[in-house]
Amino acid sequence: MSVLPVETGLRLTNTWDVTFRGFAGDPVRAWFSLPAGAREPLPVVVEYVGYGRGRGLPHERLTWVNAGYAHLLMDNRGQGDQYGNGGATPDPHSTSPGGPGPAVRGLRSPHDYHYRRLITDAVRAVTAARALTGVDSARTVVVGNSQGGGLALAVAGLVPDLTAVLVTAPLLCGIRRALDLTDTGPYGEMATYLAVHRGNEETAYRTLSYMEGISFARRAQAPAHFGTGLRDTVCPPSGAYVAFNRYGELSGGADSPREMHAYPFNGHEGGEGEQVARQLRWLAARLGY
Repeated sequence: MSVLPVETGLRLTNTWDVTFRGFAGDPVRAWFSLPAGAREPLPVVVEYVGYGRGRGLPHERLTWVNAGYAHLLMDNRGQGDQYGNGGATPDPHSTSPGGPGPAVRGLRSPHDYHYRRLITDAVRAVTAARALTGVDSARTVVVGNSQGGGLALAVAGLVPDLTAVLVTAPLLCGIRRALDLTDTGPYGEMATYLAVHRGNEETAYRTLSYMEGISFARRAQAPAHFGTGLRDTVCPPSGAYVAFNRYGELSGGADSPREMHAYPFNGHEGGEGEQVARQLRWLAARLGY
């Protein structure tokens, strides 16, 4: 793992450019930040970003480090060209058959599918974060919105000893129902692909079943904080609710503290700043922080 200091112009935050090994040993980039002057190991928040985004610039996401946490922001391999300020992690496997967009790359096979690689990267990001200087590895939190929420939920199902998981408007939850409900965003890319490749629905559904966030939620154990906008046409709220309701049922985590916040008149933006404020209060209470 490579950890290089970055000059950001921020006096209250120290940041490093981290490169760790993700799926197949591929290099994955991340920003790691600590409050300047931190003298003891801090709980670490591992954050995953939304669809089409990369890690952007190191000064863009300061909420968690300003709240006093160590913060690792993972780049999305092969994404970063649709929103924000880009990424720095190519996907050397992106030529897998299945379409040009990330949501359909390799869709014909679970072995080749883009989200197999991205979920593996997300799990490896937790391992990387725990190895960094200044981190209390026993207090590890994962957080994300939209695609990032789907990744956080997958990690919660695959890493048994997380401290908490915070998920808003998660992608990849209730996938088949979402494909029936919306033509927007990543699900719209999948629908467009299937409109051209007629007769491949069952092959695609089989691949997607391996990435289903509800399945990961059933395996999760950590305390969880959910949020969704009830008018969300990108990641329909039904998926978030099923993930919430079935959370922990296979792992003994069903009795873990968890809560859902719904925003009746919001779409994919969810509760925006109000949701973040609730996350900050909830996590501080969980950690006694």
